[in-house]
Amino acid sequence: MKKKILLLLLFVLVAIQFVPALPESTAEPQDSILLRKDLPGEVASILKKSCNDCHSNTTHWPWYAHIAPVSFWIGHHVEEGREHFNLSDWEQYTPERKAHKIEELAEEVKEEEMPLPSYTWLHHQAKLTDEERHVLITYFESL
Repeated sequence: MKKKILLLLLFVLVAIQFVPALPESTAEPQDSILLRKDLPGEVASILKKSCNDCHSNTTHWPWYAHIAPVSFWIGHHVEEGREHFNLSDWEQYTPERKAHKIEELAEEVKEEEMPLPSYTWLHHQAKLTDEERHVLITYFESL
């Protein structure tokens, strides 16, 4: 009986590997905030390093993101991140939505809620330093 259960679990684990779970990644679109000429280089660098993977259409998927069931969790996480704020779609936002998102971004960075600890745990380079937080907050508040 235990052997049948283990075989069934193995079959399910192998079968779910073929279920697509990750949102598509594309080249940097023309509407990306990262392509703006007036975006300071330091701000662009911080956004790329700490926000891009979850909040853009140019996600770089780590190897473990392709293994189910982890792929389901990560894929859902990125979809939610893109819904809240998408660097790639910035120029498609209305002026009112941009203003609201900028306000939210400043607040999230101030309160150290972003980037998420569950992300920085494996991506140490994405963790914001106090200086980087200051740069982002200063920039967002200047807008």
